[in-house]
Amino acid sequence: MIIGFIGLGIMGKPMAKNLIKAGHALIVYDVIAAPVAELVEAGAKAAASARDVAAQCALVITMLPNSPHVKAAVLGPNGVIEGARPGTIVVDMSSIAPLASREMAGELAKKGIEMLDAPVSGGEPKAIDGTLAIMVGGNEAVFDKVKDVLLKMGSSAVLCGDIGAGNVTKLANQIIVAGNIAAMSEALVLAAKAGVDPERVFNAIKGGLAGSTVLNAKAPMVLEGNYKPGFRIELHIKDLQNALDTAHEVGVPIPLTSQVMEAMQALKVEGKQGQDHGGLIQFYERLAGVKVRKGAVR
Repeated sequence: MIIGFIGLGIMGKPMAKNLIKAGHALIVYDVIAAPVAELVEAGAKAAASARDVAAQCALVITMLPNSPHVKAAVLGPNGVIEGARPGTIVVDMSSIAPLASREMAGELAKKGIEMLDAPVSGGEPKAIDGTLAIMVGGNEAVFDKVKDVLLKMGSSAVLCGDIGAGNVTKLANQIIVAGNIAAMSEALVLAAKAGVDPERVFNAIKGGLAGSTVLNAKAPMVLEGNYKPGFRIELHIKDLQNALDTAHEVGVPIPLTSQVMEAMQALKVEGKQGQDHGGLIQFYERLAGVKVRKGAVR
């Protein structure tokens, strides 16, 4: 299958590469030239615009930062909607507001174009090794047509409901991840301040009820002081803002999420928004006047 892929950032680039490895022909587009050149070297063909991608492909995947970027690529000038034919399937794998997914799906449907929202979880490491968790919203028959393609990028692809349900599920995921990182941060800062080696605390608790995928992924990084982004703080802020907006729309208070959001906003003010979201621990370190590091209590 010839697949169009729009958006070759931290996540999109390895996802596109996995499709090439699986034997698919790819036509790619990004506003930044370097990742396009890298994909062309890997075997893809470059397109001149999102419209150009859609004109050549029956399946178009988008992986972009936020709702405005996806709407511009799909509905804007030289967008997917201008190049796609009736029967084209658009799979947006970005993490955006559910309302934006529904709005775009409605506009595309007027031209006979199908859409799924299919955000992912797992960050850059799982994008690279093709084991992302993919949460999908949309028509079941359309999902069945593309499920095998999705499973070349992820270890699971679950249909969660109608269009927008994928992004609602992703918002739930991001609330839980943010809460996990905040709880881990408080716990390890407490250990360090109390004079107990935080690495030993991590090793002692990771196999118990407090253990989690988030803890196992982020604790080793923060113990090294490594905040190289797998998923940037600024992107998690974007997701939590979408979660807050959606929660307010449907009448659900999410006070814990609000607190974590403000901690992330404080790091953004300090210019740390480009760091990995595990860097949230720095907010708690500053409050307690202690650094959490491997093998030492400081």
